[in-house]
Amino acid sequence: MKKRTSQKSAFSISRLLACLFCLVGVFLALLAISGPLGTKSLAQGAGDPSGSSVWGGASYHNDVSPPLREMPASSEYDFRRGGEREANENPKIPYRHIDSVDPVVQNWDASVFAGKGPNIPVPIRTFDGIPFPGVGCNCAPPDPNGAVGLTQYVQIVNEGYQVFDKATGNSVLGPSSISSIWSGFGGVCETGGSGDPVVLYDHMANRWLISQFAGTSTITDECVAISTTSDATGSYYRYGFHLGSNFFDYPHLGVWPDAYYMSMNVFNASGTTYLGPQPFAFDRTKMLAGQPATFVSPVGPLGGSVDAFLPADLDGSRLPPTGAPNTFVGFPGQATNPNYTTYHFHVDFVTPANSTFTTFASPSAAGFTALCPTSRACVPESGVTSSNYLDGIGDRLMFRLAYRNFGDHESVVGNFTVSSAGAAGIRWFELRNVTSGPVTVYQQSTYQPDTTWRWMGSAAMDGQGNLAIGFSASSSSIHPQLRYAGRLATDPLNTLSQGEAHLYDGAGSQTGSGNRWGDYSSLTIDPVDDTTFWYTNEYYSSTTSYNWRTRIGSFKLATGTPTPTPTPTATATPTATPTVSPTPSPTPTPTATPTSTPTPTPTATPTPTPTQLIMNGALEGSISPWVLSGSGAFYTNNGNYPHGGTGYMYFGVNNNVTGQVYQTVTIPTTATANLTFWFNCSSQEGTTTAYDFLYVEVRNTSGTLLQTLATYSNRDKTTPGNYSQKSFSLAAYRGQAIRLQFRCTTDYSLSTTFRIDDVSLR
Repeated sequence: MKKRTSQKSAFSISRLLACLFCLVGVFLALLAISGPLGTKSLAQGAGDPSGSSVWGGASYHNDVSPPLREMPASSEYDFRRGGEREANENPKIPYRHIDSVDPVVQNWDASVFAGKGPNIPVPIRTFDGIPFPGVGCNCAPPDPNGAVGLTQYVQIVNEGYQVFDKATGNSVLGPSSISSIWSGFGGVCETGGSGDPVVLYDHMANRWLISQFAGTSTITDECVAISTTSDATGSYYRYGFHLGSNFFDYPHLGVWPDAYYMSMNVFNASGTTYLGPQPFAFDRTKMLAGQPATFVSPVGPLGGSVDAFLPADLDGSRLPPTGAPNTFVGFPGQATNPNYTTYHFHVDFVTPANSTFTTFASPSAAGFTALCPTSRACVPESGVTSSNYLDGIGDRLMFRLAYRNFGDHESVVGNFTVSSAGAAGIRWFELRNVTSGPVTVYQQSTYQPDTTWRWMGSAAMDGQGNLAIGFSASSSSIHPQLRYAGRLATDPLNTLSQGEAHLYDGAGSQTGSGNRWGDYSSLTIDPVDDTTFWYTNEYYSSTTSYNWRTRIGSFKLATGTPTPTPTPTATATPTATPTVSPTPSPTPTPTATPTSTPTPTPTATPTPTPTQLIMNGALEGSISPWVLSGSGAFYTNNGNYPHGGTGYMYFGVNNNVTGQVYQTVTIPTTATANLTFWFNCSSQEGTTTAYDFLYVEVRNTSGTLLQTLATYSNRDKTTPGNYSQKSFSLAAYRGQAIRLQFRCTTDYSLSTTFRIDDVSLR
């Protein structure tokens, strides 16, 4: 018989119930301060911008991956996305800006001065990046961006990545899906990766950072992977961070000594209400060691009246001042007194409650007119109707906010897109002394030299202080193109005086595809020489929908000490209303006025043809004095497919071969230095992927590569003998002896033949 439990027993019913109620209360309290999957909230911030409330949490899981080169290129989840679609929505940010006169327009091109053409160098190298469908995304836009390391370039798009040898442009790994990096990780990072990717190279530690956002019904998580070495194909420390229950959009990250900083545009879970931007910091020290890591956000979303911002991303070997906060800069979209609101983020991972995010300065932005604030899709393209026009995205700063410490001053450079004289123009700016103060707008200008629309920019400075901007260009008469413009540190302020160059011209326009374009591009600096710019963006090879391509290219603005060509005395200054300025006006110089002086085509011609610098450019009779070597280079004097005469050089033909032909030439300082040649390619390969390559190179007399003028591949194939003329400026090499070299490499299957004829340099 059971003994009746005494009333005084520790296990009385009343005490047991009291215990249960107590435990339930504790559990509910924990729920109130905890996010799903173990994300611990350090304080329940309500969006107070004073920095009095702190959000934060730990990675809900972290581990180390196998080497990426040993992992599958895709995961099963990549192929559950269905057919062609828009990528994750990029909701608009409410516009409060009131249009005003833009006093800093550069509405002239470098070529108007003294009859000179642009001084900006041609690309060193360009090559194709990841094409649609981005491995498994089948979506638009691609969100292309990339980063350059010691020997590799990594490009990332929605929703794939690829590793390239930066010296050759050849693929080392991929394209592979971003989600495949998280194979075996679990959670939404493995099953719900959704793009908006970012790749950065942390040159302080020689590590790669790869990230994308993730979620189920809405985007709530950020997935971050840090390479364990400088090899982007190796293993990665993987992290999953749950940020909350809102929709966290448009993540952009920056590298700083104490943390990886990130900005987010936050909306309610359905994406219908803008709650404001929100800053985050991830514990870089822990992540570099593969240890469990936390994130901190000193404030919640700052409110629907606060414009989006970006974190500073460190370039160069000189670090920020010791203990300097990371600087965030906001888009100048205020209704009154528009300014580049400058924030300071001090993070304390040991005592997160000590972290602060405060407004440090509000330097004024020059007036501007908003780009298509109601429709967004307003950028014209050749051969399509207005219903197919492209997104301009003029409501935020564009990636990156590049920071550099020069010792005697600090600079951040950024850009956004505005409307100027009926077209899109790039508003770029340089802020100085952003961590120490006083913050000043050192220079700002709207680059809009003609009627072409320029948008989707990315800005950066090299170690000399030369500034470049890569961007998309389009109009009703051209297909979208990749271009870049620049200035030397010694050029007059507020001008891109070096002019503009074409990185790659698309051969088609986008139709449909939700009108999406971008949503961003990326210009980064090579950490090895701190002078080579690397840019990536999208284009179309034919007019169609959901079939974007991407291109990657590199260029330099100067080598050694900058020696810019003198620019005109009257340059546009921020207050000079350049539209009225007499000197740089595009059409005021002599148009044939009735007052005779008839030089209808002034000075143009008839000086005798400039001296030919290439010997035997027609390639008739023999290859001499050209120097031919390798099993993939040939010469014929009676071939079937010359451009003119009977002789030409040709390359490839066989598989797994290399070969080159070069001639040493001295370019006088007085030469025009215009290189032309005729090119033809025929191939058994298709035109989708490049396998066989012909490089047109400038080398010094010892054979060291100085510049790759062009890279051709089987994708450029036509019928045998169907030549096209190519033209390049070698003005940068006047006064030097160089080797002009044609070099070929082929892969292991299917034949490609490249032909070169009638080479001229004058």
